[in-house]
Amino acid sequence: MKHYLVITAFSLMMTLLGCNENNQENRPREEGDFLNQLTEQEISGGKLTAELLWKFGRVGDMQLSPDGKTVLYTVTRYDAKTDKKHTWIFSVPSEGGQSFNMTDGLPSCVNPRWINNSAIAFLSKEKETMQIWRMNADGSDKTVISEIEGDVNGFEFAPDGSHLFYLQDVKMDSAVQDRYPDLPLAKGLVFDDLMYRHWDAWTDYAYSHIFVTRFTDGRISKGADILIGEHYDSPLPPYFDIADIAWSPDGVKLAYSCKKLKGKDFAISTNSDIYLYDVEGNTTENITDGMAGYDRYPVFSPDSRKIAFMSMETPGYEADKERLFIYDIENRTREYVTSRFDQNAEHYVWSSDSRKLYFISGTQATYQVYEAVPENGGIRQVTKGEHDFTSIALSSNVMTGTKSTLSMAPEIYRIDPGTGQETQLTFVNKNIYDVIRTGKVEEKRVKTTDGKDMLVWVVFPPDFNPSEKYPALLYCQGGPQSAVSQRFSYRWNLQLMAANGYIVVAPNRRGLPTFGQKWNEQISGDYGGQNIRDYLSAIDAVKKEPYVDADRLGAVGASYGGYSVLYLAGMHEKRFKVFIAHCGMFNLESQSAATEEMFFVHHDLGGYYWDKPKPKSFTQFSPHLYVDKWDTPIMLITGANDFRIPYTESLQAFNVAQLRGIPSRLLFYPDEGHWVMKPQNSILWQREFFGWLDQWLK
Repeated sequence: MKHYLVITAFSLMMTLLGCNENNQENRPREEGDFLNQLTEQEISGGKLTAELLWKFGRVGDMQLSPDGKTVLYTVTRYDAKTDKKHTWIFSVPSEGGQSFNMTDGLPSCVNPRWINNSAIAFLSKEKETMQIWRMNADGSDKTVISEIEGDVNGFEFAPDGSHLFYLQDVKMDSAVQDRYPDLPLAKGLVFDDLMYRHWDAWTDYAYSHIFVTRFTDGRISKGADILIGEHYDSPLPPYFDIADIAWSPDGVKLAYSCKKLKGKDFAISTNSDIYLYDVEGNTTENITDGMAGYDRYPVFSPDSRKIAFMSMETPGYEADKERLFIYDIENRTREYVTSRFDQNAEHYVWSSDSRKLYFISGTQATYQVYEAVPENGGIRQVTKGEHDFTSIALSSNVMTGTKSTLSMAPEIYRIDPGTGQETQLTFVNKNIYDVIRTGKVEEKRVKTTDGKDMLVWVVFPPDFNPSEKYPALLYCQGGPQSAVSQRFSYRWNLQLMAANGYIVVAPNRRGLPTFGQKWNEQISGDYGGQNIRDYLSAIDAVKKEPYVDADRLGAVGASYGGYSVLYLAGMHEKRFKVFIAHCGMFNLESQSAATEEMFFVHHDLGGYYWDKPKPKSFTQFSPHLYVDKWDTPIMLITGANDFRIPYTESLQAFNVAQLRGIPSRLLFYPDEGHWVMKPQNSILWQREFFGWLDQWLK
């Protein structure tokens, strides 16, 4: 089954050691260990720990009812003892009030969706397959309503409830056993083209397809495959975000994103398009033909006349500006709404009169809600503050959003679209916040070597004493084009680093969004250039503070951040006493040839290493070129299923450190990819991470 993205949203209050005193009667019977009640030992220190991070309820998939009165959301909890997880569907009034667990006693339930205001559909296991269920708006009368062979991976009802689409994997390519049925035990995989693996999975010879069917007499039967015979995925891999597909409010049309390319063509291109499918006529039209970059996330206007969508201009550049466009269905014209707005636009929703669009955009390392009025080109910032909004919904003039900070995991808020006033609706992890102390987060402006002002987050230990001196960590962000914003992480958690007694220095160096496109684009082709100097400017400025021990500095990072650490190891001029690089690029030639989405390395590294002349990324910026200058203890972390930056990059770095007699450690996961996803693996990661830092800095 494809790994479908579930967008975060949530709610569930609990007391110090258990569940919400107002909600105990609604506690699910099968929640059991998943509730992860806090023990006296865990709360005795009063600080965040790796174990406590896995007791957070993770809010997801916020869905506002059509009348704007009720919010659905999911809460996922993990049991670190068993590495298992469970997801429940909750509801809370949009005016605020008591949250309610709606799927008490069922297996994990995901993908909650409103059917008008009177009913809710969702996915859960029926026997051995994921099927579509229905319940009343109050959670009563739960019943399975689909009779579809195989797993249903996601679905959306048309606004009138008469039709729906659902997603299923369709096997279309031949596996070895199809070609050689007399070799049922053979494990070999045979390929003649690229994209044989993606992010963390080898091909399964199947494609995600969209099926359209009617909802008749309360039952759902097998639908028509609108991509029949096509060897393409919709939604787009690797995340399979269902937001790539949308119904028109009148239920007549379906818009979907698809990258109709295969093999090498897929690997070297970002050219996805948006297709408009007519349900009755069974016809399909490409409405973004000629737009060469990513075109995704269609959203119909309430009057069904227009479609808002995101478009990137530059072919092969996955971190290009996310431009907001509107397509006029009748006139077949496209309007670039944010042409004078030097920021991205994402997670957009229409106002009920189809005259405004609300969207999320990053500014100065935060993510805020904005309002756009296409008819006059006006754009207004709605919310303000040090936070990240990650999703919004709008129904009947009621707006809700999912918000996080560096100190708070995502929760759901009601937002006044006029004033930006926020009201918190969910308090899923109040029991944890009530018993831990978090550190102060301070915004610091640092001058770069080329005279720019760079925003740096500095996170302090919870019991910070300005008269003491603390070791400090330079946090190197991945991406490379991913802002160091107010996103709450369940592993690279800056508050957890601070809770372990470190000052954390997190710079928004060159190549990060939310500071305009020029700042974001600078890193491409210049991996070891200005952004590395930005890192050094940040740590050099903060280490002058009286509370920082300049003789106890470390640098840590993952992905591009891991590359940054490996590069710094050869040129840091003894600033740092220890390094940790997770899934970092060590040899840019070997990494660029072994990765899967070739468009990424081609654009970001300025070409291929066999080009003439050879791009400077390969002649100047590859960390392996500077190992003769390595002299600092280093830890490498990687996973066997990382196909973006194959694990051999970390093995090369570790082997070199060992051969050169540099204190070094390798943490290798045979069952993880670019991210560490399993609870016990993650706790091991934290213990080794802080054990290595403490050994050299404390």
